[in-house]
Amino acid sequence: MRVLVAPDAFGGTLSAPEAARAIAEGWHRHAPDDVLTVAAMSDGGPGFVDVLHAALGGELAVVTVRGPVGTEVPVTVLHADGTAYVESAQACGLHLLDPLDPLHASTYGVGQVVAEAVAAGAGRVVVGLGGSATNDGGAGLLAALGATADVPLDAGPDALAGVTRVDVTAARERLAGVDLVIASDVDLALLGMFGATKTFGPQKGLTEEQILRVDGILDGFVGAVCGPTPAERRVADAKGAGAAGGLGFALMLLGGSVVSGIDLVAEAVGLTRQAVDHDLVVTGEGTYDFSSRAGKVVFGVASVAREAARPCIVLAGQVQVGSREMRAMGVESAYAVAERVGVEASMSKPYAHLADLSARVARTWSPRSQA
Repeated sequence: MRVLVAPDAFGGTLSAPEAARAIAEGWHRHAPDDVLTVAAMSDGGPGFVDVLHAALGGELAVVTVRGPVGTEVPVTVLHADGTAYVESAQACGLHLLDPLDPLHASTYGVGQVVAEAVAAGAGRVVVGLGGSATNDGGAGLLAALGATADVPLDAGPDALAGVTRVDVTAARERLAGVDLVIASDVDLALLGMFGATKTFGPQKGLTEEQILRVDGILDGFVGAVCGPTPAERRVADAKGAGAAGGLGFALMLLGGSVVSGIDLVAEAVGLTRQAVDHDLVVTGEGTYDFSSRAGKVVFGVASVAREAARPCIVLAGQVQVGSREMRAMGVESAYAVAERVGVEASMSKPYAHLADLSARVARTWSPRSQA
């Protein structure tokens, strides 16, 4: 039996390559003769650069930039065939802050990385969005690239209150002639009931009261950047504008075009071809829930498997969807580490418990293991 192992990172515990190795290791315990192909995945969030480096080769360059609240952090940029790949989470990710500070966290470091990539000669820059601790509408990124305003742009959404003027001319000039691509894991607009702040603000530490306030501040920011009319503000309503707390919006202002992060990675690793060559596709993530339907790795991998007429199963830390919803996503079955060992134990030894789960699942799915 040929098995394709293509998981996402298990947020905060295992990188995508680590999760893939754990699944493969456990599977081989009970099906040692099965042929396993490991293809770690990403949707633009954490692990984006590592996954693409494994698929595309190229050269890695490390730059030091300002983190979300000022402390310098290292960021790795992948240069391959004239394209620079940037992972925004490395500069402003949730893992960089403890405690979280959503009112002051800035995307300034992401702008610094983009500037470094352009200065290094990249004619195309792909920015992976996902896993950010920021909700500043991309104001920090714009500042790092030369934008100016009548309030600080580099100190988080709280500092944007009362903004009336933003000039992005210098930032646009800095990226003139550069093909800017936004690899996004969500298709949210920036503002409103279904926008970035309302949807992802809680996981970044915003209270309900702060969510309303920050969304109002960003509404004023959009007006200052774009203008007051609905036609002028249309970019804020575009799909992907709300990605990474509004980084999508800022990159669109500079001419960026949005693509699905999982589709970009799937093409780079040749996922469709690999699915056809295998009998079963195994994917996974930390929490398999309803958000997995929109631009996430599990949904993307399951879609590829379905097109290839191959069954797809999910191994996850937790599973929070029912069988009917799984089928709608193209998933045959899903298995959770937490169901067997509990949430706390699954987080304490994630690699070992994921490998154990994979070994048990192999008994069901591999004919050789049943013999």
